[in-house]
Amino acid sequence: MAAEPLDSDLTRILDTALPLTGPATLDPLMERIGDARYVLLGEASHGTADYYRWRAQLTQRLITEKGFSFVGVEGDWPDCLDLHCSVTAAPGAPEDPRQALERFSRWPRWMWANTDVARFARWLRAHNTGLPPRERVGFHGLDVYSMWESLEAVLAYLGEHHPDQVGRAEEAYRCLEPYGQDPRTYALATRMLPSGCEPEVVRLLTALRERARRPEDTPSVADLAALQNAETLAGAERYYRALVRGGPEPWNIRDHHMADTLDRLTAHHGPGAKAVVWAHNTHVGDARATAMAPAGMVSVGQVVRERHAADGVVLVGFGSYRGTVVAGGRWGAPARTLRVPEARPGSVEELLHQALPEERALFVFPPRDTGGGLHPEAPAPAGWAGVRRDHRAIGVVYRPERDAYANYVPTTLAQRYDAFLYLDRTHALTPLHPEPSAEGEEETWPTGQ
Repeated sequence: MAAEPLDSDLTRILDTALPLTGPATLDPLMERIGDARYVLLGEASHGTADYYRWRAQLTQRLITEKGFSFVGVEGDWPDCLDLHCSVTAAPGAPEDPRQALERFSRWPRWMWANTDVARFARWLRAHNTGLPPRERVGFHGLDVYSMWESLEAVLAYLGEHHPDQVGRAEEAYRCLEPYGQDPRTYALATRMLPSGCEPEVVRLLTALRERARRPEDTPSVADLAALQNAETLAGAERYYRALVRGGPEPWNIRDHHMADTLDRLTAHHGPGAKAVVWAHNTHVGDARATAMAPAGMVSVGQVVRERHAADGVVLVGFGSYRGTVVAGGRWGAPARTLRVPEARPGSVEELLHQALPEERALFVFPPRDTGGGLHPEAPAPAGWAGVRRDHRAIGVVYRPERDAYANYVPTTLAQRYDAFLYLDRTHALTPLHPEPSAEGEEETWPTGQ
C-alpha cells in the first residue's frame, strides 16, 4: 500500500506551486529557460488538448521573445515536411496549414492532425509571413517510423536532381518491395536473414551523406529533406530488425535517431539556432531519473543533456490527475475518447491532487550543475520532488483498466525535468478526421513494470 504523503510534502507543494492561468503566468519558466538553446516540452499522453495548448502558448513566447528557430516533434519527417512548407509559406504549399495536416495518413493521425496543432500552425504561418524566408521558423518531424514513405521520397528526389544515383535507391526499393510496405512482415523476415536490407540501405545513405558533405554545394530544403529521408530509412530499417529481438534496443534506436535528427536540424538552421521539441514525457524527460535506466533505456532528453549541457537544456514535463483522452485500444485501432481514471495512490499526480485539487500549477526546480549528467552518487533533490514515485504515461494505445499495474513510470521528478506543469483535470483533443483501423508498428512503450 502506498504511504500517505507527509504534511510537510503538501506544505512544500503549496509553497512552491506557481499558478497557471494564462501565457503571462509562464514568466517564471521563461526566466528559467533564459538563454538555453534547447527546450524540450513533454506531454503525459498524445491525446490531451490541454498539453498541446500549454506547449503552444509557451512555444509562441519562445519564438517571439527568444528567437527560437524551429519546432521538432515526435512525428514523421515526410508528413511534417509538408506542414513545414505550409507554415514557412514555401511556393506551392497550402496557404492553410490545416490542409497539410489533413494529408497526414499514418496511424495515429490525431497526434498531429488535430484542432490544437492546426491552430498553432496557422499562428506560425502568420508569424512567418512577416519575416524574410531565411528567418522563418520551421516545423520538423524527428521520428523514425516512415520507412517506405522516406524511401519513395528519396527515389523522387534523386530522379529529379541526381538521376545518376537512382540505381542505389532502386536497389533498396527492390529489396524492400516484397514485404508489401508492412513493417512487421519485414521485421519477421529478418529472423531468417538477420541483415535484411541493411546493405542496400546503407549504400544509399552513404552516397547521400557524401553528397551532403561537398563544400561546393549549399544544402537546400530539398537536399536536407533527401538526406533526412535517407537517415530515416536507415534508422527505420535498424528499428524493425531490432523489434523482433525485443528488449530496449528498438526504443534506444528511436530516441538516438530523434536526437541525431535534432542535431542535423540545429546545424541546418545555422549558428546560434534554438530548438523546441514536442514529444511524450518518456522521450523528453531524462531516463536516468526513472525506472527506464535500469531496464537499459535512454531518452532524447538524456542524450540532449549529455551532448548540449553547455548550450543550455531545459526539460519540461506535464501531468494530470484525471480527465479524458483520445487513444486506441490497440495499435491501429480507431481513435476513441476514453476516461482517464483518478491517478494511482502514491503517484506524483495523486500527491499533487491532494495539495492542489482542481488547480493548475507550474513548478520550476532549482538548476543543477552536473555538466549534463545525473551522477549516481549525487544526492537527490530535497523534498517531495526528490522522491521516486510513480508518474503516469499514456501512449497512443491506452487501456484504463490496466492503470492498477501499468501505464506508470517510477520517476524522481526534479531530476527527470527542470520544470513541471500540473493540470489537475484535462480534456481530450479533437482530431481533424476519423481514425480508420490500420496495421502499423508494434507498441514499444515503457510501462514502468
